[in-house]
Amino acid sequence: MKNKLFICILVLIIFSNCKKENTPETQNPAIETGKLKIEFTHTVENQTLQLNSNIYVNEAGNHYQLTDLMYFISDVKLRPRNGVVFPIDDLTAIHYVDVKILSTLTWNIYDPIPSGIYDSISFIFGLNEQKNQSNTFVNPPESNMAWPDILGGGYHYMMMNGKWVDLQGTLKPFNFHLGIGQIYTDTINYDVNTITSFVQNYFKVTLPLSALQINKDNTTTIKLNMAIDSWFKTPHNWDFNNWGGNVMQNQHALQTIKENGFDIFSIENR
Repeated sequence: MKNKLFICILVLIIFSNCKKENTPETQNPAIETGKLKIEFTHTVENQTLQLNSNIYVNEAGNHYQLTDLMYFISDVKLRPRNGVVFPIDDLTAIHYVDVKILSTLTWNIYDPIPSGIYDSISFIFGLNEQKNQSNTFVNPPESNMAWPDILGGGYHYMMMNGKWVDLQGTLKPFNFHLGIGQIYTDTINYDVNTITSFVQNYFKVTLPLSALQINKDNTTTIKLNMAIDSWFKTPHNWDFNNWGGNVMQNQHALQTIKENGFDIFSIENR
């Protein structure tokens, strides 16, 4: 009799615990989320970029103009004030920017982002090894960013095209491009048959946020500005007369561009 009573009591306790675990009061509440929009702006000496205007002078004294500017950013992550870093998936987490295509200057991030305060944002300028695969993009404009397979494949991180006035006063074209570099045994002619290895030149950008607030069911906007003049100074003054107009096969030049990119971006909360 005692054994039967004990078993009955045990069954009641187990049943009671199961009910408690399944009651709405003990279930995890739904996470509140909002959305993030990034607007891309581009300036030279704190003024809005003007294409095809020979009005700019860099630190080396080169008079120059820009005709095109396209680039990729990827792997965006938000760091909350209290919590774990939140990665932006948004399909492949790659965004293409072209100053001539208005729609690319706004990124409405699809991912719902947990509500809260965020203190910093980070992203990759360009594409890392995993994402930078040839034939990822089959349609323009992204497909037009292809980097030659023989030079490492994948895609340009950035294509900045323009013209500068050389020492003879001639207006010459330049391709200020960034992508995978190469190491050659032939360092004079850069014969592609002498390539021994490749160099990844993408870099990570981390920017502080002024207590960015993501609110439930609302969209928060931030402005990400590229200061184009910073590509040509700090820590290295860039002289087109020394580097010439084409640098895709010059890893020293690509490394210099990469190092100059550390301070090109700034951010503004709205």
